[in-house]
Amino acid sequence: MRHPVARSLAVLAVTTAVVSVGAAPPSSARTPAKAPVAVGYGGAVASVDADATAAGIEVLKKGGNAVDAAVATAAALGVTEPYSSGIGGGGYFVYYDAKSRTVRTIDGRETAPLTADSGLFLENGKPLAFDDAVTSGLSVGTPGTPATWQKALDAWGSKRLGTVLKPAERLARDGFTVDDTFRSQTAANETRFRSFPDTAKLFLPHGALPVVGSTFKNPDLARSYEELGKKGIGAIYHGDLGKDIVATVNKPPVDPRSGWNARPGKLSARDLAAYRAKLQAPTKTSYRGLDVYSIAPSSSGGTTVGEALNILEKTDLSKASEAQYLHHFIEAGRIAFADRGRWVGDPAFEDVPAKELLSQKFADSRACLIKNDAVLTSPLAPGDPRHPVRCGTGGTAAPTTYEGENTTHLTVADKWGDIVSYTLTIEQTGGSGITVPGRGFLLNNELTDFSFAPANPAVHDPNLPGPGKRPRSSISPTIVLDQQGRPVVALGSPGGATIITTVLQTLTGFLDRHLPLVDAIAAPRASQRNAAKTELEPALYDSALRGRLEAIGHSFTPNPEIGATTGVQRLPNGKWLAAAETVRRGGGSAMVVDPTG
Repeated sequence: MRHPVARSLAVLAVTTAVVSVGAAPPSSARTPAKAPVAVGYGGAVASVDADATAAGIEVLKKGGNAVDAAVATAAALGVTEPYSSGIGGGGYFVYYDAKSRTVRTIDGRETAPLTADSGLFLENGKPLAFDDAVTSGLSVGTPGTPATWQKALDAWGSKRLGTVLKPAERLARDGFTVDDTFRSQTAANETRFRSFPDTAKLFLPHGALPVVGSTFKNPDLARSYEELGKKGIGAIYHGDLGKDIVATVNKPPVDPRSGWNARPGKLSARDLAAYRAKLQAPTKTSYRGLDVYSIAPSSSGGTTVGEALNILEKTDLSKASEAQYLHHFIEAGRIAFADRGRWVGDPAFEDVPAKELLSQKFADSRACLIKNDAVLTSPLAPGDPRHPVRCGTGGTAAPTTYEGENTTHLTVADKWGDIVSYTLTIEQTGGSGITVPGRGFLLNNELTDFSFAPANPAVHDPNLPGPGKRPRSSISPTIVLDQQGRPVVALGSPGGATIITTVLQTLTGFLDRHLPLVDAIAAPRASQRNAAKTELEPALYDSALRGRLEAIGHSFTPNPEIGATTGVQRLPNGKWLAAAETVRRGGGSAMVVDPTG
């Protein structure tokens, strides 16, 4: 069971709880202690999982840098968080180089097949039901994660891919301890997993849900990592691993007795061979005298978080009451999402005004819509960033497309001061539900991040499918630097479209409300995405704050859990603080190389 958010620091010394469900067999896996905050020297790693964090720390201790450790951590998350990430998915990688004091990024987003068109998810002229599209070959984009790892290592790493994959390979072979989160996520997918024999064989051992406290092994994934380590990513983009992916997408291995219509995809060897992870400039905006860097389109994360920060720039959130702080935060999110829906798509296909979306002039023209004693109505129409008009809106509001929430995020720093903020995903929990036979990993359902059809045929939708196109994302890995170009904090979160609001709330909690990083991460969350109602976690929904906000016109709906942030903070004299969730997703794991100094 997931519990309501807690803001107390009393959990700082907590370790992973192992709850027996039925008769658990003896566990050979050794799960490291799990704590949401760590302070020390030599580098730091924060992720949702203790085994994955430990893999990154292992690489740092062996002389690897932040990039090496980030890839090692990500590969380990592919073992222990297989429903959220893995080599069948993609993501966005943000890197700070301490020597040059610069930020660089990699767009490792999945792409649509080269044969795809705007009708990818239309059947008989009508959009497919969302669930039908998800659990099908149609939803699977060309994986970008392996290419991202190699691109990052080639550009900024110090170790070979095979070397940094070793901890994850070992973890997949020897196993990890099943916790309640892993079991509950398996249970939520049990029905569709049973439709695919290879998925059921892997994730429903002996035909049943994995037992909490038991050891879960994935020898097929261990062999896949070993193959990647020896042959390089060519094994996927030009080799046998890739052939298996293509065959699985184009003829999903569904159990005919299940009755499930697993529609075939259109992925080809040509799509894999053509795939490139893209080095690109980050987004940048100034906030409170600091420089905030994130990922540029195809993700909407950097532009949307940046626009919202610009909208909030001239409001003193540090002195606002809790209700006024949340009011302004909610309204800034509403406005930024209205603009995101109209203007952001894959810039290789769409004319995305990223620079204009991040201009203070445009933000000021939108910020004047916010009143202290009234609430904007959603769906709010977008503004025009190229021709800002004070308090102006125009055109038709675009709905926020659904994005799966169980992505994962990791944050790493090394002893040289380098930082990685990296969010990776296979889309929603369990991705497409389709496991590549004999390979040990699930395939993504990222293409369902596209709009299935235009909300209004008279208005251009920048997020319709296209050949080789990247679907719009909300992923927002962020690094904040001071005026001297030194890191202040780096963070990110999973959570689908709630990623943007989670990152925004954590940043403002830390920078404006002056909460310790672990408290800013643990704070109860709200999420407004240009919808009729704002989502609230229980600690806010059940509080007096809700009533005070409703009194000025807000409308709310409960959401049991929003996001799962990790971050690192630079402290004086080479010291790092790593922070993760205290409760969400079972609590996160923060570690440092040397806690004693």
